[in-house]
Amino acid sequence: MYFHLILTDNCNLCCSYCRARAFQSSEEKGEEVIIEIDSALPVELSVELPVLYKFLKRDPAPTLTFYGGEPLLRADLITTMVSDAPVSRFMIQTNGLLLDRLPPEIVNRFSTILVSLDGPEGLTDGNRGPGVYRKVMDNVRLIRSNGFTGELIARMTVTEKADIVAAVRWLSQNPDNSFTSIHWQLDADFAGDFSGRRFEKWAETEYNPGIQTLVRDWVDHMEGERKVLRWYPFLDPMEDLLNGRASRLRCGSGYANYSIMTNGHIAPCPVMIGMSDYYVGHISDADPLHLKTVPIGGDCLDCTILGFCGGRCLYSNITHPWEDRERKIVCITVKNLNDALTGALPRVRELIAKKRISLEDFSHEKFNGCEIIP
Repeated sequence: MYFHLILTDNCNLCCSYCRARAFQSSEEKGEEVIIEIDSALPVELSVELPVLYKFLKRDPAPTLTFYGGEPLLRADLITTMVSDAPVSRFMIQTNGLLLDRLPPEIVNRFSTILVSLDGPEGLTDGNRGPGVYRKVMDNVRLIRSNGFTGELIARMTVTEKADIVAAVRWLSQNPDNSFTSIHWQLDADFAGDFSGRRFEKWAETEYNPGIQTLVRDWVDHMEGERKVLRWYPFLDPMEDLLNGRASRLRCGSGYANYSIMTNGHIAPCPVMIGMSDYYVGHISDADPLHLKTVPIGGDCLDCTILGFCGGRCLYSNITHPWEDRERKIVCITVKNLNDALTGALPRVRELIAKKRISLEDFSHEKFNGCEIIP
C-alpha cells in the first residue's frame, strides 16, 4: 500500500497558486457542499513513532511518501524515519529549497523525489518567489553529485502564465538539470476567482493545442531516439491504452494510496486534510491492507472516458468546487488528452512492432505522487 505522511502543515513559500490564494477574497461560490473539518488537527505530526511503525509493519511492503506543507521543515523526523521505519520504499514531495538539510545517506534511500518546479527561471520565480529556481537547481545538482540515483520528477503547476509546450520542452531538454521525469498539474482549483482569470480562453487556444503538440513531440522522440520520455500525463495512460485496460482513479486515492494526517487519522487523499467525514481509520487500530475504499461517484460514472480518466480527482468529485461551465472546461482538457493519446496510439504500436521501443519502456512506479491526469 502507498501512504502519504503529512509531517507539517507549515510551508516556507507562499506560491501564487497555493497559499497566496488563501489571502484573496471573492464572492463567487460553486455548488455549496458542507464538509466537516477536523478543527483539532495539529499543525505538526503528533503521533508516536512506535504507533506509526506498528501500523506500517502490518503491511509487508509499504511505500511512504513524506508530504506537507513542506515536509523538509521536519528534516529531523525524515532522517529518523528513513533510518528506522519498517518501509520498503520512501518518496518525498518537496519544493526543493531545503533538500540540502538531509545528509546524502538519507537522500539516497529515496526511490523517488518530486520537486516543485514550473519550468524556466522566470516562470518558476514568478509563481514561487525570487531566487527559488536557482536554489532548487543548486540542490538538485547537489543530491545528484552526492550519489542520488533514484527517479527525480519535476512537478509543474500549470497556470495561464505558462506556455505548456515551451515549459515542458525546456525541462526536458535543458542540460542544466538532472530530472528524469516530468509531471504537470493544472491550476484549476478556481477558489472563487474564475471570472477574474482567462482560464477558459487559455485552455481552448493554448493549453489544449499545446498538449496535441507535446504528444507529437513525445512520439517523435520515441522514433528518433528510441526512448520513451517519462512525461507522466502521457506515460501512464498510454501504457493502459497499449494493454487495452481501463483505469481506476489514476493517483490511487481512496483504494491504493492513502494519507496519514498529523493526528494519525487516515484520509483517502492528501488534499482531503481534516475532512473527518471521509476518514477511513486511525493508525492505532486500522489494518493497512483492508482500509475502506472511497469511490468516485456522480456524473463521472456515466462519462464515456471514465476508463481513461478514472474520475480525475477524488477531492473535486466530493466537494464539487466548480460550476457546471467550469467543470466542463476542465473535462474538455481531459478529453483533449484522451484524443491526443488515442490518436497517437497506432504510431506507438508501429514503433513497438518495429522494435524501436518496447512495451516495457512504459513501465513505471504507480502512485508515486503524480496525479497523472492534469
